Amino acid sequence: MGIETLQTPRLTLCPMRAEHAPALHAFFADPQAMRFFGDLHTDPAQTERWVAGTLAEPPERCREYVLLQDGVAIGKAGLWAVPELGFFLRRDRWGQGLMREALTALLPHLFDTMPLDHILADVDPRNAASLGLLHHLGFVETHRANRTIQIGGEWADSVYLRLSRPGQTRSVPVLDRT
Repeated sequence: MGIETLQTPRLTLCPMRAEHAPALHAFFADPQAMRFFGDLHTDPAQTERWVAGTLAEPPERCREYVLLQDGVAIGKAGLWAVPELGFFLRRDRWGQGLMREALTALLPHLFDTMPLDHILADVDPRNAASLGLLHHLGFVETHRANRTIQIGGEWADSVYLRLSRPGQTRSVPVLDRT
């Protein structure tokens, strides 16, 4: 069975394909957008290799969706190194609630179609928008760590979050965020 396409009021979430690489390069080449995600792609071939590597993974290890708005690829969301959630959106689409809309559809679908008891996220603590979105969606912070990844030659810290399968008791403590 293939990976299903999902529809929301404003978006289509379709399985990532090689032909999405040029549109996704708009994100990977944007220094402000990539600030919390990874190293900048200065050449479209880098994005093509990233997409090819993603597509080479088996669906039980990596399930990536491209977000289409009016037929245009504007971002991606999905699981890689299952069960870790990753997502991004082109900067010109920030602040419109599009990622909330996408993840509100995608997260229940992932729990329904994969043998997951939880989904994890690793977020740079300076990325207030992503942290706020994940908290809104029910993710809880489990812990923090310093200097976990280098992006553009700079060390970044991590906030780790977890979303348990609906109806399942949380097996990790909820930290006081006050």
